[in-house]
Amino acid sequence: MKLEYPSWDELRSSLWIEGRRFPMLAHDTPTFLGVPSATRPEELDGADAVIIGSPYVTSWTEEYAGVAKDEWLAAPKRVRQQSIRYATGYLQEFDLDICQELRIVDYGDAGIPPEARSSQTPGVILAAQDAVERKVNDALDAGAIPFVIGQNSPCGSYAIAKCVAEHAAGNVGVVSLDTHWDVEPIDAVTMDPRIAGGSAWLAKMLELQPSILARNLVEIGPRGMLEDVATLRRLRAAGAGFYSGWDVKRLGIEEVCRGLDAAYADVDAVYSHFDMDVIGGSGPAPGDILGELAEPLGLTEYEVLRIAHEVGLRGLAGFSFICIPPGSAAVYRLIVYVIAYVLAGRVLGRRAGALS
Repeated sequence: MKLEYPSWDELRSSLWIEGRRFPMLAHDTPTFLGVPSATRPEELDGADAVIIGSPYVTSWTEEYAGVAKDEWLAAPKRVRQQSIRYATGYLQEFDLDICQELRIVDYGDAGIPPEARSSQTPGVILAAQDAVERKVNDALDAGAIPFVIGQNSPCGSYAIAKCVAEHAAGNVGVVSLDTHWDVEPIDAVTMDPRIAGGSAWLAKMLELQPSILARNLVEIGPRGMLEDVATLRRLRAAGAGFYSGWDVKRLGIEEVCRGLDAAYADVDAVYSHFDMDVIGGSGPAPGDILGELAEPLGLTEYEVLRIAHEVGLRGLAGFSFICIPPGSAAVYRLIVYVIAYVLAGRVLGRRAGALS
């Protein structure tokens, strides 16, 4: 499926962007929100948040989930393109400007090997994962929160969780939004136990990172008759928190946010991961834009943003996105909002901490 999305020339001549100047990462890629760019680790000193792109799609063919691969790979660029329509980081809802309150730096895209476009061998996947880890580790070493805009696992999920766990002194909690649990015992593409890919990345995270325990996992949004019953019952028996799409609607988003306590109980750090197929047919674009990944009972924009803001308020060490629904400007803007609402929460959380 080929989707229509405007060119950068069309975008930069729009009402919101025309005539403005901002840093560029490439001829068609501005920095996120026009923040300063960095190319070396030392340029991250003093940063509060670091934006990193992970243009990686796990497919041997020119399609992923029935949608052209280029549409998925363009997500980090397009999120940045849509972010530049906002001339400031001022959020009316909270009466604060995240760009004034925090030092945000755009660290560009990870150096995904070119062969990853057409090869899904274990060596290529691990090399791609390593490229993301290097950037994420640079951000964590600087004391900043890495925000990785990716598309597929392990480069947009496990790579970040691994780095957060390796930097944490104790256990790590996880707040995950997803339509699917991704807890198959082994990666279906490679059948290699080292690969935390696609439908297996969450299981591999729990298996390979001893500081990440099921009791500190809160999974929000899964639905559909797609999962292995024994696996899910075993996870829930081990203490994993679970709010299905049905539960979110039935209980209400504030009750779900209170359920995040489990991710923060007796941990040293928290990692949050949003697989954006979680919006399904309830987001700002038609559900079918996700191809084979769409399911009914998706979370709404507000529900996604409310959880994002709560994570920011409570504190986090790293954040990542995958499966950003392709081809819709409104969906790319939603990612911009998620990052902004997390960071607004970060500012407000710091203020509350200073007062307590």
